[in-house]
Amino acid sequence: MLYTAYEWQRRLTAPARTTSALTARALESLPAPLAGLPGTRRLRAACRVVADARPTHVRPDWGIDAVDVDGRAAEVVVEPVLSTPFADVLHFSKPDVAGQPQVLVVGPISGHFATLLRPTVRTLLADHDVFVVDWHNAREVPVSAGRFGLDEYVDHVLGAVRHLGRDTHVLAVCQPAPLVLAAVALLAADDDPAQPRSLTLIAGPIDTRVNPNRVNAGAGRIPLSRYERLLTTTVPARYPGAGRRVYPGVAQLTAFMSMNPRRHLGAHLGMYRAMVAGDEATAAATRAFYDEYGAVMDVPAEFYLETLERVFMGHDLPRGVLTWRGRRVDPSLIEETALLTVEGAQDDMCSPGQTEAAHALCTGLAPERRRHHLQPGVGHYGVFAGSRWEAEIYPVIRAFIAEHDTERTVAPLF
Repeated sequence: MLYTAYEWQRRLTAPARTTSALTARALESLPAPLAGLPGTRRLRAACRVVADARPTHVRPDWGIDAVDVDGRAAEVVVEPVLSTPFADVLHFSKPDVAGQPQVLVVGPISGHFATLLRPTVRTLLADHDVFVVDWHNAREVPVSAGRFGLDEYVDHVLGAVRHLGRDTHVLAVCQPAPLVLAAVALLAADDDPAQPRSLTLIAGPIDTRVNPNRVNAGAGRIPLSRYERLLTTTVPARYPGAGRRVYPGVAQLTAFMSMNPRRHLGAHLGMYRAMVAGDEATAAATRAFYDEYGAVMDVPAEFYLETLERVFMGHDLPRGVLTWRGRRVDPSLIEETALLTVEGAQDDMCSPGQTEAAHALCTGLAPERRRHHLQPGVGHYGVFAGSRWEAEIYPVIRAFIAEHDTERTVAPLF
């Protein structure tokens, strides 16, 4: 029913969006005296806002062709180095640059494409050799590819880290923090030579019992069966993933925007006013953000439900009962991988303290191999994108990676 309702809504509103787009184009082509009239500018701006107000289902392009490295432009070539039906590991290679620390970026499967982390990746590229786990839209993955739950997510992280090898630094943003921490703990338990040199967890729900917010409280009040009944659906026959159960990306987008509707309405009103005033730079920046924010992907239903049950309801990792393929996950076994946690002081999606909780679990790490950074003045997205990310948070991460990249494990003589 979710897909049917969304498709009907999309079809019913399509004429209004099309008409608005055509009207805006016609008004833009008016001669200068008419185009500059206050009424014309207001109507044109309103039409453009209406025309652009829709979700899309196509992964945006990364749009990173070059970055500044030591004061010169370095070409960036994006290519997959590892692929499964559910994800690609992309290498943002710089053919003319060598010797930089190797960083694997792991993002969430939460209804948005990995390109939402474009600001994070672009900033990292100046000083690092970057790889990104690029998750696929579940509605494009055939049922024959099998299920995808928390175990399979950890499988993908383990596969990526082992493929890249020992000299890797892992950076997990938001939702995957507990699962990436679990993967590193499993590598430590096996004394795997691929254990990463460092692990950075950014605004991730390690223990949502700490400083709980309204999202955490709501998750505990509603039975899992109700989430499954109301928020998961079957992919229709017209898509490659026909028959797969999913949590639609549109539903996740609606949930995100309903958390702070005033902010989103204010942003669109600001964009409208900027267009009326002729401030195209401000309007374009807001439009670019919402074009990215509105590009949604479906989430495998089993992953969505297991995340709710084991991370937000059961708190399996901090309670010491999280398992992977029947094996208990024990973060206290981590000794070689240095740990950095980063939080935003105004984060209303992952409250301060929930990511820092990782340190209480990693009791095997020496104090000099761990650090926590709480960034004042930023919310959830500001902790990995924007001016504070670039000027204040990234330097902390860069220094932490550099410090632990120079280490080398020396084998004992006896």
